[in-house]
Amino acid sequence: MTQVYLKNVSTLSIDDIKCTGCGLCTTVCPHQILSVEKGTCQASDKDLCMECGACVMNCPFNAITVEKGVGCFSAIIKGLLTGTEPSCDCSSSSDDCC
Repeated sequence: MTQVYLKNVSTLSIDDIKCTGCGLCTTVCPHQILSVEKGTCQASDKDLCMECGACVMNCPFNAITVEKGVGCFSAIIKGLLTGTEPSCDCSSSSDDCC
């Protein structure tokens, strides 16, 4: 079962104009959320993206962007450790910011 991170916060973006449908991204995606349909890369569910950046690093056409790093995953870990709801909202306090 693939981990769903936080809803509607993924930075994964695919440029349909630049994408040629070569499929390299589908090979390297650890959660296998990318596929090639109708000649371009598609994400089955962006909320399953762990933002590792493997697809970006392997796309020869620079058609995929994602802000790789720990980002919201840090908020999830903190939520699990403290028993609170994970949040990427940095407006409340810098201590709670991911």
